[in-house]
Amino acid sequence: MFLSVFDLFKIGIGPSSSHTMGPMTAARRFLDEILAGDWPRPAGVEVDRVGASLHGSLAYTGIGHGSDRAVILGLAGETPQTVDPDEADGIVARIGADKRVSPPGHPSYRFDPAKDLVLDRKTPLTGHANGMAFYAYDASDRLLLKRIYYSIGGGFVVSEEELQRMKAKGSVTTEGKKVPYPFKNAVEMLAMAAKSGLSIAEMKRVNEEKHMSREELDDGLDAIWSAMKGCIDRGLSQDGIMPGGLKVRRRARQLHDKLQEQWQQNRPNPLLANDWLSIYAMAVNEENAAGGRVVTAPTNGAAGTLPAVLRYWLHFHPEADQPGIRDFLLTAAAVGGIIKSNASISGAEVGCQGEVGSASAMAAAGLCAVMGGTPEQVENAAEIALEHHLGMTCDPVGGLVQVPCIERNALGAVKAVTAASLAIKGDGTHFVPLDAAIETMRQTGLDMNEKYKETSLGGLAVNVVEC
Repeated sequence: MFLSVFDLFKIGIGPSSSHTMGPMTAARRFLDEILAGDWPRPAGVEVDRVGASLHGSLAYTGIGHGSDRAVILGLAGETPQTVDPDEADGIVARIGADKRVSPPGHPSYRFDPAKDLVLDRKTPLTGHANGMAFYAYDASDRLLLKRIYYSIGGGFVVSEEELQRMKAKGSVTTEGKKVPYPFKNAVEMLAMAAKSGLSIAEMKRVNEEKHMSREELDDGLDAIWSAMKGCIDRGLSQDGIMPGGLKVRRRARQLHDKLQEQWQQNRPNPLLANDWLSIYAMAVNEENAAGGRVVTAPTNGAAGTLPAVLRYWLHFHPEADQPGIRDFLLTAAAVGGIIKSNASISGAEVGCQGEVGSASAMAAAGLCAVMGGTPEQVENAAEIALEHHLGMTCDPVGGLVQVPCIERNALGAVKAVTAASLAIKGDGTHFVPLDAAIETMRQTGLDMNEKYKETSLGGLAVNVVEC
């Protein structure tokens, strides 16, 4: 079983990995299927019109999360990795006016977003809460091709057939990749670390280098951190109201300026580290809410926690260096892969415990590792962080990744640092194994009412409006 570090950390745009990056990727996959032509159709008949429908959580919170916008961009040929956030609104506006999409390598297709993009709240797709269907028609509006895709969290998209195969296997895997240390849970990870004498980061590196060169791996890791750092820096430089209608104002820049002033005046602040952590996380998630470029860590909704902890380490720990950044990310990815393979990182599946909870566990593991923690201490740090997010619901107000998501990332970062600090002061022996916490999260997600799983039908999403 192998999930690459680049499966967990994807560079894309906000505000949501499952609601923005996933639908955009699915739209591109559908275009590729049209172009491949590996499907039955009458001779001489060509695709003239395309359409899409969003279901489940994507339908309920799609507008707030920009899912409709993402589908339009995807059908225009854009990808989450390469689309220019500053150009996206112009592309969407042109398509709305022209009622056509012209993706590269394709003919122009009729597509009127007002009619051909449907948010269907009445017809859930049974495979996953984040389901969508894409359609291709001929010039007489006869249906030629229909494909169903599911956005399963963290920007991952699978077809209906792929989802069924995954469910049959009982986990999400990257097929066909054999690695020297194929740990599928924390118990196996610790056993392999003890037998090999390697750290978790070293084992993860050996696994990655089975499929790419060391230079490619390091360049990729450096690019991930560069994107994370760039997102923090941009978030700290922006002011104003975030889009979506809640009229929530950005705060990271103002808080950052106040902290800088205190720093320069040498004023005592016993909460200084927590303040910096919170501001770094908020900067990322404000950028995400505004549709900026972020890194799934492991999702967009939880994108601020891990970069904040890594930036904190660089800020407050003099031993921090570039190799340490890579080890941090590799360790975090190892833990994230275990969580995703055995439970979920999708708010639509298990609530926010799967998003910010997973992010906090990954960040705690990474920080503990670069502070000199043993594999046992790293596993302990991840468990502490995850355990204290269990049961957390996903209830975004207005379907937007703003309230409570932005501050929730900040508190997830604080918990991660606390968990790493507690773990590294012990010897790695603890009562609750990480695997037990992950299984508990999975079971809790199954028991959780759907209105608390990214549908905005319960919790703060309802009560804040009523107040």
